[in-house]
Amino acid sequence: MIFVPVSFVVALFLINFLIRMARDDADGRATVRPFIVLLAVMTVQSVVVGLRWGYGMVVMMPLMSVLAASIPPLSFLAFRSLTQEAAGYSVRDWPHALPILLLLALNLLWGAPIDAALILIFMGYGVALFWLARHGPDGLSASRLDGALRSYRSLQLMAASLIASSLSDIFISLDFSIGDGRHVPIVVTAFMTVILMLLGFAATLAEAGSARDNDDDGAGEAPQDSEAAVDERSATADDARIAHALDALMRDKALYKDVELNLSKLARRLGLPVRAVSNAVNRVHGISVSQYVNNYRVSAACQLLVDTDQPITTIVFESGFMTKSNFNREFLRVTGQSPSAWRQSQIHAQPQEKKPAIRRAIG
Repeated sequence: MIFVPVSFVVALFLINFLIRMARDDADGRATVRPFIVLLAVMTVQSVVVGLRWGYGMVVMMPLMSVLAASIPPLSFLAFRSLTQEAAGYSVRDWPHALPILLLLALNLLWGAPIDAALILIFMGYGVALFWLARHGPDGLSASRLDGALRSYRSLQLMAASLIASSLSDIFISLDFSIGDGRHVPIVVTAFMTVILMLLGFAATLAEAGSARDNDDDGAGEAPQDSEAAVDERSATADDARIAHALDALMRDKALYKDVELNLSKLARRLGLPVRAVSNAVNRVHGISVSQYVNNYRVSAACQLLVDTDQPITTIVFESGFMTKSNFNREFLRVTGQSPSAWRQSQIHAQPQEKKPAIRRAIG
């Protein structure tokens, strides 16, 4: 029987993710390219891990260590592209090539502390990703507001996975120093397989590479709590002015219908810094910017559900949502009902009661 390492199966999943991401990125967005590069490196690494620990090809060790050193900085750069700081790569990113150069140099030296270097690289970038997540979903200002929370959670998953990987390397080093290293092949194969799968899943969860899904109506879903870092300090006069200007912009220009809308776009329309807009929404409305915009989208969806016979799948995009799953989740959060149940509850309502019903639904 032909032996197929589990990491090869993971590579097939990663290739599938990679193809879907590349296909969905027909416009070649700058925020997507770093995720494509990251997934490609993960795919190659998964194959190399299978060759080394599945077929005993020791010659793969140097390549495996160099590829491993490239994953943390590539992960950081990919998620940083979803912030206002940068989109894609630039010449200023050259310091993030140092981990790769370090591993190349260490592989040329006999007895070099390669494991210790990898532990520090993974741990350091894991902490850096958690630092990047400190502002909550609103910190990912280049992420579509429709998927900001999903991107934020994938960022947290990526950070946790990098730190977990560094801890596994510590265990491996201890097994070599205390025991005879007999557990290493199993631990490396199993843990690296799981970590690569989690990292690939986190990358595809991110807004930049998310696929358009076709979930069901979501009647049984429970509303999900926001993880936004909402600023609960008292709103200032400037905050109130910004919030009022944003309300007018959303009402008059219906910006919420733009499925690619993000915090950076809103800030540019207002001619203000991203953090000023985010803080104003957090303090005045007590919610994240993504929830604020999605409230407008749900309100528009409620109007369409009452006034038209359009199918819900059409209303999803008409109201500004990119995916049906996000639409169902946000609709349930705002109204407490699924879209179909809410529409059914309005069927027998009197015409003059429809608009008050919508206002009650969205608070």
